[in-house]
Amino acid sequence: MMRFTIENMNCGGCAKGVTATVKAADPSAEIEVQLDRKEITVSGGRTDSDALRGALQAAGWKAETAPA
Repeated sequence: MMRFTIENMNCGGCAKGVTATVKAADPSAEIEVQLDRKEITVSGGRTDSDALRGALQAAGWKAETAPA
């Protein structure tokens, strides 16, 4: 399980965009969004956290690995 803080995820549309970005990078990933905390939890995927963070950042999301 990986957690990311997405600083610029401010609304439901942003959450959908973040989810789509993660799914494009790893279709097997399961994503839980906590919009009020600007965090996502990714589980069940095959991609490591560095690759997912890179994909999110390349798509314009200010993504950082969240503390466990």
